Amino acid sequence: MKIKSILGHLYVQVLIGVALGVLVGSLWPDLGSSLKPVGDGFVKLVKFMIAPIVFCTIVGGITSLTDTKKVGPTLARSLGLFYALTALALALGLATVMLFQPGAGMHINPAHLDPSVAAKYTSQLPSNNPTDFLLSIIPTTFVGAFADGEVLPVLVIALLCGFAFSKLGSPGQQVLNVVNSFNKLLFIMFGYIMKVAPLGAFGAMAFTVGKYGAHSIGNLGMLILAFYTACILFVAVGLGILARITGFSLWRILRYFKDEFLIVLATSSSEPVLPRLLSKLERLGCDRSVVGLVVPTGYSFNLTGTAIYLTLASMFIAQACDIRLDWGQILLMLGMMLLTSKGAAGVTGSGFVALVATLTVMPTLPLAGVALIVGIDRFMSEARALTSTVCNIVSCVAVAKWQHELDTEKLHTELKTGYVPTEPDTIKLTEPALAH
Repeated sequence: MKIKSILGHLYVQVLIGVALGVLVGSLWPDLGSSLKPVGDGFVKLVKFMIAPIVFCTIVGGITSLTDTKKVGPTLARSLGLFYALTALALALGLATVMLFQPGAGMHINPAHLDPSVAAKYTSQLPSNNPTDFLLSIIPTTFVGAFADGEVLPVLVIALLCGFAFSKLGSPGQQVLNVVNSFNKLLFIMFGYIMKVAPLGAFGAMAFTVGKYGAHSIGNLGMLILAFYTACILFVAVGLGILARITGFSLWRILRYFKDEFLIVLATSSSEPVLPRLLSKLERLGCDRSVVGLVVPTGYSFNLTGTAIYLTLASMFIAQACDIRLDWGQILLMLGMMLLTSKGAAGVTGSGFVALVATLTVMPTLPLAGVALIVGIDRFMSEARALTSTVCNIVSCVAVAKWQHELDTEKLHTELKTGYVPTEPDTIKLTEPALAH
């Protein structure tokens, strides 16, 4: 029974899929190379979910921002901090991947990954004209943006719809409820897709090892090491400095929320701990209006763990495929990531969706390159979720302090004594949290 329970975890299933893929690719290289369609099929399953997920997530995030009358100053400081931290995460991820060079030496030909993607890569070179790029963001038709699967036009539509819903008030609430319900439906569907992740991991790893040799495992291991290093540095240095400037101890914050961090590590998702975060942040002395606005908003707009992952994964694919990106292309890619990282929710596998979304708008990099890392994506999701959770907690305390909505004495008292539950966790969610 215990073995059956262990095998029921997706993490274990993916691990088994990776191990079997390495075994098949090592012992029977020809068979492993022939399993490429298995990994490609999983990538296609993920890709068709991108546009509606991005639309619903952005619309839900924008409408939640306008649910309170205090949104003005709090929103300005929150979004400013979120984008500053995201930019720092992207820069740190870029520096780490350039230092570790995890994809160097793999010499993968993009044409061997997916001929159709390679044809698009050679026939639709990105335009160097900024005007053409900006015009391509504008959707031709409302529905056409979803039919074409282009992410940036969908983002434009989502932004317009989000602000329009916020102006409609109660008449638009029914439609907004449909959008939010559809968003939940999409992530349930995505949960079903993730059940075949072990099969996709098996096919991708078998193909990688069979085609490029067992030495490619070392490259993937180096990618994981680089990613965890970047996450630790971001939390210890970036968030540590923010905590010190704000006037509290990062270490004590980490200790105070240790139970929630264990849940995030176990589930590879930050969603299950949202109610507890709202409750414990209020207990720390943060005003409820700030907590209810900043934390749910941060779940869509402050995914720094995903930002680090996007940079490392994209540059890994470039290095593995011997694609040289100039600084103009790198800066453009980072700018795209500032947008695509906001379309990922805090659930397992959403970082992978954001990666595919990023590569979709960066034709310089082959979209099928995600097949190289699908086998190890699951092993980086814990750090993604945990880094973003820590960042949202620290950001909430910082914004509350800047808004003069923080009981500093209560904060230090709670952090010194530690969290001691005095009654069952009964959470009263604020309106913004409910809307989110």
